[in-house]
Amino acid sequence: MIWVLLSLLVITAQAKKKTPSAVWPDGSPMDAWFMDTTKVDVEALGRKYVITDYGVSADSTMVQTAAIQRVIDLAAQEGGGVVIVPRGTFLTGALFFKQGTHLHVTEGARLKGSQRIIDFPILTTRIEGETCQYFCALINADGLDGFSISGKGTIDGNGLPYWQEFWIRRSWNPQCTNKDAQRPRLTYVSNSRNVTIQDVHLINSPFWTNHVYQSNHVRYLDCYIFAPTENVYAPLPQRGAPSSDAIDIDACTDVMVNGCFMHVNDDAVVLKGGKGTWADKDSTNGPCERILIQNCRYGRVHSCLTLGSESLHDRNIILRNCYSEQSSRVLWLKMRPDTPQHYEYVLVEGITGRCGSFLFVHPWTQFFKPQERADMPLSRCNNITMRNNSVESRIQWDVKTSDKYELLDFTNDGEMLHFEKDDKPLETKEFL
Repeated sequence: MIWVLLSLLVITAQAKKKTPSAVWPDGSPMDAWFMDTTKVDVEALGRKYVITDYGVSADSTMVQTAAIQRVIDLAAQEGGGVVIVPRGTFLTGALFFKQGTHLHVTEGARLKGSQRIIDFPILTTRIEGETCQYFCALINADGLDGFSISGKGTIDGNGLPYWQEFWIRRSWNPQCTNKDAQRPRLTYVSNSRNVTIQDVHLINSPFWTNHVYQSNHVRYLDCYIFAPTENVYAPLPQRGAPSSDAIDIDACTDVMVNGCFMHVNDDAVVLKGGKGTWADKDSTNGPCERILIQNCRYGRVHSCLTLGSESLHDRNIILRNCYSEQSSRVLWLKMRPDTPQHYEYVLVEGITGRCGSFLFVHPWTQFFKPQERADMPLSRCNNITMRNNSVESRIQWDVKTSDKYELLDFTNDGEMLHFEKDDKPLETKEFL
């Protein structure tokens, strides 16, 4: 009899546990790729190149960019393999991975970024929805198929002096932007496919922590992503690592973020794709489609999922089964009056925990530059679905309307939401 009761309890629990949907919010089928969270097997990636076996010194005080880059280049020349950072701390500037090479950071290892900006070359790259000249990242991968970063060690951006420099500039000039106080990102993956970043600790980035651009089939699995949110510059208390976004997804398709922890002094997962009045005519810009964020935990972040402010068209986006410890917002739709934007078919479900606002939609006017355009499209958010969420929030729906955009088909647990028009919508000024 006891076994029968136990069996019934198990069956009941399984029935209550919802199986994640295998379709996108617009009803199209989800590819089987999104069901596979299997980790990359480092042993199957080829020859191992332990950097200390190739002239890299176990000296945490010496910048060894050239020596580490030679190991990467050697691995590429010899047909590919895994560049392994062993236990210890290794200081480096920008590193560029080649086709067939991978990075593995051993538990107890710390690959630490140089605090000298000269160690990060300026090149054509992608920043804040624009293609421009800017400093490269600490870890760079461009045009690669099958690249991976693995291991339970730490990639440390060593960002303190960069943050301090930003905040002192901001104290002199409140309109100081990230382009005025330039600094490197932690990882930048561009024009690549079949990329996996797993298990690694990604911390203290000088700027955005992870940035992926015009890539597809990219997975972030069980990563720990952290940047301080306060007290990094004593004369200006409560100032954290500025613009240290956890993961910026820029004009990409088929991206999965699974099982990650994110605590940063800005947004967590952010969708980007371009900005400006004519952004939809620029071939370097593009949409974000089929983005899945699931089973993640958020510490302090500005938002769990943000669309914009540098987005054009985001479609089929899912945030599900995540826990928010103290996010300011769960879903933030940033609407730029100077940019044609369309956010559609977004699903937020199974979110638990606490937040400031669950849904936040305001006009975004930080550093925007409106121009005249006779055929300027009206921006739109449509088919935004929220269901089965249990989040304590100070404000559930913090929504401002505008004549620059329309909000259509917002539902919460099947009930249609209606937002009254504001004569004077509030402007967002968060300066990060």
